[in-house]
Amino acid sequence: MTETFLLADLIAQSGARAPHAIALTYGKQSMSYADLQQSIEGFVGGMLGLGLQRGERIAIYLEKRFETVIASFGATAAGCVFVPLNPLLKHEQVAYIMRDCNVRALITSNERLPLLAKALETCNDLRHVILTNAEQMPPDTGPVTYLHWDDLLNSPAKTGHRIIDSDMAAILYTSGSTGKPKGVVLSHRNMV
Repeated sequence: MTETFLLADLIAQSGARAPHAIALTYGKQSMSYADLQQSIEGFVGGMLGLGLQRGERIAIYLEKRFETVIASFGATAAGCVFVPLNPLLKHEQVAYIMRDCNVRALITSNERLPLLAKALETCNDLRHVILTNAEQMPPDTGPVTYLHWDDLLNSPAKTGHRIIDSDMAAILYTSGSTGKPKGVVLSHRNMV
């Protein structure tokens, strides 16, 4: 067995060993390791196609679902950093975290977007919002462009930025019970 040092390698290696094994189950739907790996590769191509650079932050504001897993592993495979946002947070808290760690892209659902509309205006580094289930995309506003999840995953394949095991993989925010939430930086080695 090959030793794993990067977070996304966990999925790639499981997919190589047992591509048809079930990796995820959500409700009555399941996804194999091969399908999960293919989705992660599409995510990487999409993020790099948008111009995201090594170490840039991708916020994920979703409940537990396939897209959450794909975006988390895909962000690290692209050489970016994922920032999971608790779906119970209020829009002001989400905006604070996004500003604090300079989020460049946001993955969210069409239902959550209206809750964030005003808050997103204060996130100066945000350039891309990817919606998981939008039937009709909102118009691009200012520097922010909107993209449908399926279009992102259908992007041409690209190799992620070069990363090593001590590079940042995630920034997890504390609850902020004694003040503002603080980001805890985790490397690939920490996560693996």
